[in-house]
Order: sequence, then C-alpha cells, then structure tokens
Amino acid sequence: MVRVLLVRGMAAGLVGGLAYFVFAYLFGEGPVNAAIAYEEQLAVAAGEASDEAPLVSRGIQSTLGLGVAAVVYGVVIGGMLSLVYASVVGRVGRLRPRATAAVIAGIGFVAVALVPFLKYPANPPASTIDDTVGQRTGPFVLLIAFSVLLAVGAMMLGRSLAERAGPWNASLMAAGAYVVATGVLGALLPRVADTPADFPATVLYDIRVASIGGQLVLWAVIGLVFGALIDGRSWRGPRRRTGVANP
Repeated sequence: MVRVLLVRGMAAGLVGGLAYFVFAYLFGEGPVNAAIAYEEQLAVAAGEASDEAPLVSRGIQSTLGLGVAAVVYGVVIGGMLSLVYASVVGRVGRLRPRATAAVIAGIGFVAVALVPFLKYPANPPASTIDDTVGQRTGPFVLLIAFSVLLAVGAMMLGRSLAERAGPWNASLMAAGAYVVATGVLGALLPRVADTPADFPATVLYDIRVASIGGQLVLWAVIGLVFGALIDGRSWRGPRRRTGVANP
C-alpha cells in the first residue's frame, strides 16, 4: 500500500513540478533577469565587470536547469506528501481520500512555504547582500523545521479536542494555536536586512510574488493530482461479494 501511494505521490509531484516550472519561467524569469542586470550595473560601476562567460549560460539556467530543479523538487514533495497521507489516512475525520490529500497539501504549503516566506521572503542572489547569506540560511531552515513540527502538533491537538469541542471548533482552535506558536517563533528569530537599499522595489516585489505563487501552484497541483490518483474506483479495493451476479 505504501509503495503504491509513494509511486502515485511521485507521479503527482512530477506533474506539480512541471506546473511549477511553467509558472516560474513565465512569471519569475523576467524579474530575475532584471535583478541580474542590476548586479551587472553595480559591477561595471565598481570596475569589477568580467568578460568571462559563465560555466552555464543564462539560457540553460532558465530552461533546462530550472526545469530539472523544479521536477526533482516536485517529485520529492509529492513523495513526502504520499508518506504523510499513508500515516494519517482514516484518521482525519470522515474526509474522503481526495479531500484528505487536499488538506495535507494545504497544510504542507502553509508550514513549508508560506510561514517561512513571511519571515524570510525569497531573494535572488543579485538582490542579496553577500555577507548576509549565512546569517539568513540557518534561521530559515530552523523556521521550516519548527513550522512543520508545530503543524504536526496542531493536527494532534485538533484530534484530541474533536470529541469535546466538535470537529469544526477543534480545527479552529488547532489552527489558532499554530498561528500563535509560529508567530512567537518568528518574532524570536533574527531579522536579516539582506537587500541593498537601492535595489528596485518593483523587481523585488515581482520576484517574491513569483516565488510564493510558484509554491502555491506546486502544492495545489500535487494535492489535486494525488487526490485524483487515489480516489479512483481501483483504489477503493474489490467489491464485497454478495452472491448476486453483476449484470
């Protein structure tokens, strides 16, 4: 059962990764090119411009490189989602498989992508002060890890409160506890000023919208495709024999 779910989850991740690639290429590559142009202008002004060609051309980076990275990332996320589904299926109220997959994908998007983004929004290398990269990486990874753990804790809290408060109220209380806990954690983590003061604000805005938008597309497509793959008639198992011949 787990192996079948894992294969279907990775297949959904493949589709989600392709969707993420298309979104990132259409909406993210333009702002990234503008950021690179800004970096090159700074290099020229400082007399540090180089005529050496990069090892990997920008055309390969924005097409093949981006596509491979997006697909690999999507397959990994799809596989992880399928494993989480295998561990919670039948324990999330009376939700059908498709709805359960959608709920897991929604929680995953919030815990893995949205909450860390709100504290440490995405920046391309061209818009990041080099000295702040190390300062940002550690807290960012820590926030992701604790956000996921807090999401798991919130789900367990919701299950424990469901019988006394009802499923709806329990879900609201669990969500509220998660929001408060992640808010406190985010306030305790250091704020990193990693963007040059004169970096174009519109470019930075477009980059960040493309970043979180791509994550939303990725998780939504994976959740929907995985739900469709596991909610088919073949997944429900064989029918119980009743002695009445099927027409």
